[in-house]
Amino acid sequence: MATTKLALLSLLSLLAFAAGAKFYDPRAPTEAQQCHLQRITTTQPSHRIDSEGGETEIWDPSEDQFQCAGVAAYRDRIQPNSLSLPKFLPAPRLVYVIQGRGVLGLSYPSGCPQTFHAEQQSRGGESQTGARHDPHQKIRRIRRGDIIAIPHGAVDWCYNDGNEELVAVTVVHLNNRHNQLDQYLRAFLLGGGQSRQRERESPERPLRSIRARKSEKIRETFQNVFRSLDEQALAESFNVPTEIVRRMQAGNNRGTIIRCDKEMRTIVPDEREEEEFTYSRPGQSGRWMNGMEEAMCTMKTIHNLESRREADFYTKEAGRIHLANQRKLPILSFMDMSAERGVLLPRAMHSPHWSINDQRIVCALRGDMHIQIVDDSGNTVMDERVKEGDMFVIPQFYAALGRAGENGFEYVTFKTSSQPIKSPLAGYTSVMRAMPLDVLMNSYRMSPSEAHQVKRNRDPQSMLFTPTSRRP
Repeated sequence: MATTKLALLSLLSLLAFAAGAKFYDPRAPTEAQQCHLQRITTTQPSHRIDSEGGETEIWDPSEDQFQCAGVAAYRDRIQPNSLSLPKFLPAPRLVYVIQGRGVLGLSYPSGCPQTFHAEQQSRGGESQTGARHDPHQKIRRIRRGDIIAIPHGAVDWCYNDGNEELVAVTVVHLNNRHNQLDQYLRAFLLGGGQSRQRERESPERPLRSIRARKSEKIRETFQNVFRSLDEQALAESFNVPTEIVRRMQAGNNRGTIIRCDKEMRTIVPDEREEEEFTYSRPGQSGRWMNGMEEAMCTMKTIHNLESRREADFYTKEAGRIHLANQRKLPILSFMDMSAERGVLLPRAMHSPHWSINDQRIVCALRGDMHIQIVDDSGNTVMDERVKEGDMFVIPQFYAALGRAGENGFEYVTFKTSSQPIKSPLAGYTSVMRAMPLDVLMNSYRMSPSEAHQVKRNRDPQSMLFTPTSRRP
């Protein structure tokens, strides 16, 4: 009898464990990552990595709002004739070019064919005898207004061949299904790197000490992966002398962005050359994963969000909104990300709305806007003016409302869905307009005329509203 009870107890324990394992999701957010936000505020970069040819400014990824969204963000400033060294990240990211122009290289882990060729001159001189045949993967030209999709594990580098500083902001989707590490910002460099010398901690200034430790932790992630690998093993892997390997391993504290000795000469496409792409939805005959080199290598990865003629929402006296989703960039369906670029004229309003299937990370580009965000408890978690360079998060389902300042407002929003859906509260496509008059009359104790005004007074405008005087 005792044996039977013990066996039954063991069976019940096993079933309970199996049930718990079944419903446990290792990608589910921890308590620190859940969206228990009492307050959302604008934030500026808190860490900086100085390099020979520029700098990288990083927003504090431990902030509650970034933990809620499952993202990290940084901004690169690349000086003319400088190169952002090759690197890869374990999570997908979107890059928006704020200023300047340059050349971008992407190397996919699937091993795309090296269909471009160049004749590389030797360092010793410009004679034809010093030329080297240089096959490489496709190189893309980037400019202001471009949104760039970089999948997880893809190696990227960027060279500023313009006459002004190249500025680009990046948002990394850490909580993406492809990232199986953790929620920390990690970058794996294939060259360069930062000094490992630690900053001294001051007992008299503990806050500064905490900030120094955070900076050190971020700095340690931007390191050269070759540096700690065995020298002889690397030399054998590349079949090159050890002296060459030592150069690959040496960071020389040049940072993540280096200044080039000479102007780089590479084959780049025409200014607006279109990229052909092949697209197959995940799950169709396994082509997406098994034939990644067939699909991803030829996919379009850049879309410009500056053209007025291609605006998705346009109101003559209010502004315009451009979208970059999986319909325009099919590679985004693989990354589960998208972007939005908005230009609001002075005092124009963005309709009150909520997002159905994504977290939104907003970066202010120019001008200013007064923003209000309300949570599920009806509490105002954000009520402040946003200015150039600020970043903040609008959590999923939180209602948001914005009015541009006297100089207008421009922004770019990064989203954690490839096909995001907004639900506006006011305007031609709003949920209020979709309701019967009787529902509005009884819900808000208003007359038929008042309910009709709520439904129709903004027709035919949607999302962006022209400024108007307040009515009593």
